[in-house]
Amino acid sequence: MADITDIKAILYTEKTIELQENGIVVVQTSPRMTKNGLKEVFKEYFGVTPKKVNSLRQSGKVKRFKGKLGKRPDFKKFYVTLPEGAEIANLSA
Repeated sequence: MADITDIKAILYTEKTIELQENGIVVVQTSPRMTKNGLKEVFKEYFGVTPKKVNSLRQSGKVKRFKGKLGKRPDFKKFYVTLPEGAEIANLSA
């Protein structure tokens, strides 16, 4: 069962802000989140039924920390298309 705690962040970059103007919200979540789970979360917490949801799995980069190898965490990114005129109240850049 998906929960609001699985959503880590709503991403704000030049590209995502441009997408938001076209009604697409980019959300970073935990790797276990599914498309149907994300739709349920949007219905329950934001009161909006997404029109379309695209997902993307992102592997964490391997980086060096003080000379030792480390790895950033894996995450999933969702592109959520909202219906015309729908907005999410918690979105503010």
